Amino acid sequence: MTIRVTLPDGGVKEFPAPTSLMEVAKSIGSRLAAQAVAAKVDERLVDLATLLDHDAQVAIITPSSAEGLEIIRHSTSHLMAQAVKELFPTAQVTIGPAVEHGFYYDFDFQRPFTPEDLQAVEERMNELARKDLPVTRREMPRDEAVEFFKNMGEVYKAEIISEIPADAPISLYQQGDFVDLCRGPHVPATGRLKAFKLLRVAGAYWRGDSRNKQLQRIYGTAWPDKDSLKNYLHQLEEAARRDHRKVGKEMDLFSLQEDAGGGLVFWHPMGARMRGVIENFWKKEHTRAGYEFLYTPHMANLDLWRTSGHVDFYAESMFRPMKVDEQEYQIRPMNCPFHILIYRDKLRSYRDLPLRWAELGTVYRYEMSGVMHGLFRVRGFTQDDAHIFCRRDQITSEIQSILDLTLHILTTFGFTKFEVNLSTRPEKSVGSDAVWELATTALQKAIESRGLDYTEDVGGGAFYGPKIDVKILDAIGRKWQCSTIQLDFNLPERFDISYVGEDGERHQPIMIHRALMGSLERFFGILIEHYAGWFPLWLAPVQAVVATVTEAHNDWAIQVRDYLRQAGLRVDADLRNEKLGFKIREIALHKVPYTLILGDKEVSEKKVTLRTRDGNNSPPMTLEELCQRLLAEEQSRSGPTIAG
Repeated sequence: MTIRVTLPDGGVKEFPAPTSLMEVAKSIGSRLAAQAVAAKVDERLVDLATLLDHDAQVAIITPSSAEGLEIIRHSTSHLMAQAVKELFPTAQVTIGPAVEHGFYYDFDFQRPFTPEDLQAVEERMNELARKDLPVTRREMPRDEAVEFFKNMGEVYKAEIISEIPADAPISLYQQGDFVDLCRGPHVPATGRLKAFKLLRVAGAYWRGDSRNKQLQRIYGTAWPDKDSLKNYLHQLEEAARRDHRKVGKEMDLFSLQEDAGGGLVFWHPMGARMRGVIENFWKKEHTRAGYEFLYTPHMANLDLWRTSGHVDFYAESMFRPMKVDEQEYQIRPMNCPFHILIYRDKLRSYRDLPLRWAELGTVYRYEMSGVMHGLFRVRGFTQDDAHIFCRRDQITSEIQSILDLTLHILTTFGFTKFEVNLSTRPEKSVGSDAVWELATTALQKAIESRGLDYTEDVGGGAFYGPKIDVKILDAIGRKWQCSTIQLDFNLPERFDISYVGEDGERHQPIMIHRALMGSLERFFGILIEHYAGWFPLWLAPVQAVVATVTEAHNDWAIQVRDYLRQAGLRVDADLRNEKLGFKIREIALHKVPYTLILGDKEVSEKKVTLRTRDGNNSPPMTLEELCQRLLAEEQSRSGPTIAG
């Protein structure tokens, strides 16, 4: 019997049945076969050892693809588990998935793993990889698999298998003497795993439940080649150097005060200066884009959150209600219902639409203590929220305007590389097919009209509407999800809002939720790490410091500082009786863009020498010339900066 294999380029090859997928890879080329880690048969990922006995479409998977890289990482987690079991036979293995940038495996072991243990495990992993052990798959009936792992002393694996339906075959993978439960696929041999590094150990509860035993989670990273691994490790070093918690403390920007409870941000004077700059810019650009601003309460009667559906679908992320005058009040996790109430406050006409309402609204969400992380995951934060109420025929133009505003604001903050995702209708959703098709097409047209490349996330939309997500890439190549544009057919229906159409009838408006920065706190953390604290002049909390050579120059220094402050610049003065070199070094530690040096010459000529933070001095200039230069640079929102 002969089978026909159709390749991704449309080419067709014939093989005797059955034929392994590795043989298919070899027939295409020896180099491809040497790189291959798995195959895709009619869109299903399988091992290369799989025997093909029917006509099929086949693609050979290599580490250069996202699917191949995930297989590399998952296979490396098994390699790590094998090394741990060989070095620490009493350790029990639990689960070990691939994650973004790497993998982890959870272990139950009687003592904490040490850095020396991790080094030993990594060395053993390299030995096992060099042995190029074949990785083989077999199936076993469920009950037999339970007993198999119980006899091995692997009680966690036995527990996992016991919850699988009795008629489901259990797949096991073996490399050397190590056997693990897994659905696969995996690399054909351990020699395919060439570039990995163990990173750290963390605590993790079995199945994520704090009532269960705490395990030890070993994190690692794996890549297709040594150069990719080296680049990623360099990125990790850079990320540690730029850590917003470290830089924020050094620059005295913010704190998270444990005495006030976890996840609550305190903005210090320097951070508050920056926040003010960010908010003023945000408001100015929104005014230009035709938005009106709202201010709404921080809490409301719990019935409002029942109407919105948050009580039913979002209760785990909300703080407990409080009783006021025998009524229950809920601190807000979202701003949306408040904006709807304002819309519903009076009858709207089709001529009124679109209505664009924006609010820097602080919300509060319950986050478990284990997931909070600096400014990136907190319990109280301010969303740069806006809601647009529009007619169906206005969707495309409104989305185009939102995209324009989004890209303008993000590029002004220094981000120039973006990834755009379009998430479409999930299986469970509300709204008619016609409305979903209209909305999704409108989003698609808006993205394409702006010449943006995008990836379609089929079924990834919310149950109440499709959405666009914009990710930014920072200075060291990390991706951050910030901007979201979400169409909503659900809340307008829940709150029964409408407008009077041209036909005199009531119609339901389309509601667009959108946030450009996401939250001020998280975006501020991203900015700190993007610039490593070396902010451009327009963002810097202190734009310049006047530094005197001796105390005899202090009077002129005060005049310079006050003149520049009156012009709206953020300028301080260092009048201490310290050496100029000491002052300059300290100003540099605080990452101030400019030092304004005053000595005998500057005082006598009523001028100022400007020193940039890369150490260059300008010729002395008049106070008026200096002020014009700084204001021009500030207003351009550009100028010299050191992004780390």
